[in-house]
Amino acid sequence: MILIDQNYIKKIVIKRLPNSHKGNHGHAFIIAGSKSKMGASIIATKACLRAGVGLVTVNIPKKERATIFTSIPEAMIEFREEKNDWEKYNAFAIGPGMGTDKQAERKLELLKEQVKSPIVFDADALTILAKNQNLLKQVPINSIVTPHVKEFDRLFGNHDSETERRTKAETKATELNAIIVLKGNKTFITDGKQSFENTTGNSGLAKGGSGDALTGIITAFLAQGYEPINAAVLAVYIHGLAADITLETQSEESMLITDVIENLGKAFKKIQK
Repeated sequence: MILIDQNYIKKIVIKRLPNSHKGNHGHAFIIAGSKSKMGASIIATKACLRAGVGLVTVNIPKKERATIFTSIPEAMIEFREEKNDWEKYNAFAIGPGMGTDKQAERKLELLKEQVKSPIVFDADALTILAKNQNLLKQVPINSIVTPHVKEFDRLFGNHDSETERRTKAETKATELNAIIVLKGNKTFITDGKQSFENTTGNSGLAKGGSGDALTGIITAFLAQGYEPINAAVLAVYIHGLAADITLETQSEESMLITDVIENLGKAFKKIQK
């Protein structure tokens, strides 16, 4: 197992060229949010933008469009009720706050059927996959599945220890040809061939919204051309590092995920030194 530290991150991070333009940094597409959970879409989209993506489009219910227009003017919008032109996007994520109703299930099915590049699956998307194991078995190769402990057990059965979950994660990553990010105190990442343990982060991340932000960051790195395993590893590390930097001004109790997102810039500067 590889420990993810700053020395390892420096080997995989891609330097941003000074003469680049937004087209060089990808266009991410995030399916997120529902009537009572628009905060998740805002968090994921903001984190994606702060992680360096060139463009981001968020797919939301049409009735909730004002929420995005007023909170994230940098984002573009597509509506949940409309057909999508998948070809213009470089990376895809689905799940944060989108709900688990029939419309959400159908959107996941369409995404899985029509997009062959890796997809980040999180939150409500994981609940849908847990209920329909056939869908889980059909996720595109190198997709990134990001469960916390309870979501992991819903997907793959109950486990008595973290060691059991990590062993199962390696097995399932191989079976699915996917990358599993088992979120926790020391987040574990595996593609079945290589496994990683993160060294950043603190208990301030043990709050709602942290996973939504991580989804946005992973998607940003995918859009920028990182290999999926490296996108997951770098995202987990920098997400935790930004949380550690946040402790300079907040406590673990008072920390909000929006504080962490605002410190992503300091985290990038730290790993680029």
